[in-house]
Amino acid sequence: MGLLSFGTVGFAMAATGAAHFVAPEAFAGITKAAFPDDTATWVIRNGATETAVGLAMMAPPTRKLGVAALLGYVGWLGYNAAKVKNNA
Repeated sequence: MGLLSFGTVGFAMAATGAAHFVAPEAFAGITKAAFPDDTATWVIRNGATETAVGLAMMAPPTRKLGVAALLGYVGWLGYNAAKVKNNA
């Protein structure tokens, strides 16, 4: 098992997602790039999503679903950030 296994990446993602609830101000600047309106709410929503996706990646029975969710989530965030940038 490698250092960057899907389980390890899932753990890191779940921990980062949980950190959104502990220190939301640390994620506000990053979140604002994709969600300039109601950023504080999106920090919490993104934290919940990252926690759920990370937990899914950690558990072997849900790992494939978690990886698919990660790819979709990253694509959705990128799309929103690009949309905001193009409208600025």
